[in-house]
Amino acid sequence: MAVPDTTSWSSRRCGDPLATVAVCATLGLLVTACSGGAKSAARHGGHASVGTAAAAVRLSITPSSGSTDPAPNRGITVTAAGGRISRVIVRTAGDPVTGTLNVAGTVWHSTWALDVSQHYAVVATAVAVSGKPVTQTSSFRTVSPRQTFRAQIIEGSRQTYGVGTPIILFFSRPIVDKAAVERSLEVSASKPVMGAWYWDGSCRLAPMCLYFRTRGYWPTHTRVSFTGHLNGVEVAPGVYGHHTLTQTFTIGSSLSVVANTAGHYMNVYRGGRLFAHWPISSGRPGDDTPNGTYLTIEKENPVDMIGPGYNIEVPWSVRFTFSGDYLHDAYWSVGEQGFTNVSHGCVNMSPADAEIYYKMAVPGDPVKIIGSPRAGTWDNGWTVWFLPWKQWLRGSALHEAVQVGPDGSTFVSPASPLATPAAAPIRAPNAQRRSA
Repeated sequence: MAVPDTTSWSSRRCGDPLATVAVCATLGLLVTACSGGAKSAARHGGHASVGTAAAAVRLSITPSSGSTDPAPNRGITVTAAGGRISRVIVRTAGDPVTGTLNVAGTVWHSTWALDVSQHYAVVATAVAVSGKPVTQTSSFRTVSPRQTFRAQIIEGSRQTYGVGTPIILFFSRPIVDKAAVERSLEVSASKPVMGAWYWDGSCRLAPMCLYFRTRGYWPTHTRVSFTGHLNGVEVAPGVYGHHTLTQTFTIGSSLSVVANTAGHYMNVYRGGRLFAHWPISSGRPGDDTPNGTYLTIEKENPVDMIGPGYNIEVPWSVRFTFSGDYLHDAYWSVGEQGFTNVSHGCVNMSPADAEIYYKMAVPGDPVKIIGSPRAGTWDNGWTVWFLPWKQWLRGSALHEAVQVGPDGSTFVSPASPLATPAAAPIRAPNAQRRSA
């Protein structure tokens, strides 16, 4: 067996200290690029706070001024007693800070964890019933952790993927507080979908993997954005994230395959309609092509396939398992295609058919193998569609579904109405290549 080239997984880090960011909240509405001065304030009870009898409003900020925040995942909280918060400005050279104001206008809280090893300056203003404003400030730093973790995302920036594509995250170490990680992840999509996260502690490619899969396939031509607000998230005692992970990609046209190994044919569906019915030859007895709903992982033209007694350059090859199963041109077996199975596990096609399919395929296109006496293996490829939806939901630490739309994502009950359903890096990680 040969070993393919390795992939350098794509990730982006946000929040480099290139500029100062200010974010304001005014009566519950977030406004950026605000400015304003700050009045001096006294500190009470460990929190920055101020109040006068005339104003009858007490304003406090946590973390308190001059402190080092040991728990950046708790964020920033501003509280007003005897009045309403009118504005909150957070300045930092790290990731921008956004937040929300409660209905009463008395509590403002930041949305995501604060960056580790970062300085923050907070200016908050509240207005008393009398109309007199009071301003308070807090300046603090967040902890510099001794232990950190990193996450990487499979999807490449601004690439196009198939309708079955999952979001795949690789973690550099095991995650204890999985729920905290899930809460830090944000997905947005130009067309609404419902999905869920699934943890895999036995994945072959990293100490721990996390997948996001939609309940049905992605709607075609959906623009997807992902942000992992992991900076400051504590995943085990004293272990923090120290980067923010972002990625955008696009879902392309619908292309899927159903290959029947017993019937020796393959149906290709494009845009939800039958596009082609082609003869194939799949794995011979002992090398049976395994059943399952896979996703295409990579494609190459040609692929050098090596095995017992052969070493051959195979044109128009589209991979769907890590162990080396492809849909590909098999010019040497055209006479057997449609009649018998003679391959070493791959799906053999004629040169013309293989070329047509190859030129349409992108990572994440569904490939369903049926009719084989051999069952597929979880994690031998992008096998997220091996699991039914109810079982997939059990793999989430929160046991909740994720409603995704243009404005971001929200955790919802799995019983919530389903959003409109739809009927990868080009290189795969180290694995063997088998020929047909």
